[in-house]
Amino acid sequence: MADSVVEVVDVHTHLVPHGWPDLGPGWPWLRIDSERDAMIMVGETEFRPAGPQAWDPSTRLVDMDHDGVSLQVVSPTPVFFGYDRPAAEAVKAARILNDVTLETLAGHDRFVPFCQVPLQDPDAACEELDRCLAAGHAGVEIGNHVGDKDLDDAGIVTFLQHCASIGAPVFVHPWDMPGGPRLDRWMARWLTGMPAETHLSVLAMILGGVFDRVPDTLRLCFAHGAGSFPFWLGRADNAWHRRGDLVRGRSERPPSEYTHRFFADSVVFDPAALRLLVDTLGDDQVLLGSDYPYPLGERPVGKVVHEAGFLTERQRGKLLAGNAMRFLGRG
Repeated sequence: MADSVVEVVDVHTHLVPHGWPDLGPGWPWLRIDSERDAMIMVGETEFRPAGPQAWDPSTRLVDMDHDGVSLQVVSPTPVFFGYDRPAAEAVKAARILNDVTLETLAGHDRFVPFCQVPLQDPDAACEELDRCLAAGHAGVEIGNHVGDKDLDDAGIVTFLQHCASIGAPVFVHPWDMPGGPRLDRWMARWLTGMPAETHLSVLAMILGGVFDRVPDTLRLCFAHGAGSFPFWLGRADNAWHRRGDLVRGRSERPPSEYTHRFFADSVVFDPAALRLLVDTLGDDQVLLGSDYPYPLGERPVGKVVHEAGFLTERQRGKLLAGNAMRFLGRG
């Protein structure tokens, strides 16, 4: 068990509602196999098993106490985003799932709910975010792309500008990774596709000029340690300087000069990787995440941060809670 005296804020956890109305053909649904076992289904295909950790606050609180976690940011499971659906359907689904999330977490002040929005319709996304913030959500989780549109798409930039203007923190999670014979084995879509997807979207924010157009009041965090971006930042800088005809685009400065504009969580599982992440982004921009309750998440939560010998106690405090509170607008 982690030292309960140390405040710990986990910004990367997910929820699956135990039940929700039939959203229609093609939408995910939950197959209940027993009191403690369920399966997220996409059509008739099994997507991911889920248990009470995903929907029962009491079970989550037991695990939080065991791991010494003070607060959890609770976000949707990305398979429910519905960005490929008609906007009206995505609006309906978002409203239902966002309201169920608040009902599920009601009465528990150790949970910080984040909503989802129909990102394929920027106006509707802004409207749903406003509705959710008024209802009790504290921020929003978005996917890292909408079809072939990355985060530098004009409509998504409009949404991010709205988030900046109202002070809503944004958690960016990879989803809908490409498949194929070389990726549909060994969980390769999760082991290689997720880091690559996140890397690509960080570059879209930078090389697409989004950080130059969105005010620095935007509080944005990339999941999974910003993917493979920290390892290849030098390559991106080299390309920006040497192939400006192709790479610079609307980016006013090289990529390394934007690392202060976003946060990344600590779900990298290895002290050497965490050190690279901290060295690349700075100790003010890395915050604790676990990907709870899924099997690829970190348990005990914060293990690598707690045990990383290169961190000073002041830095450890930033990663465990201080930076997360700034991201949430509470610090």
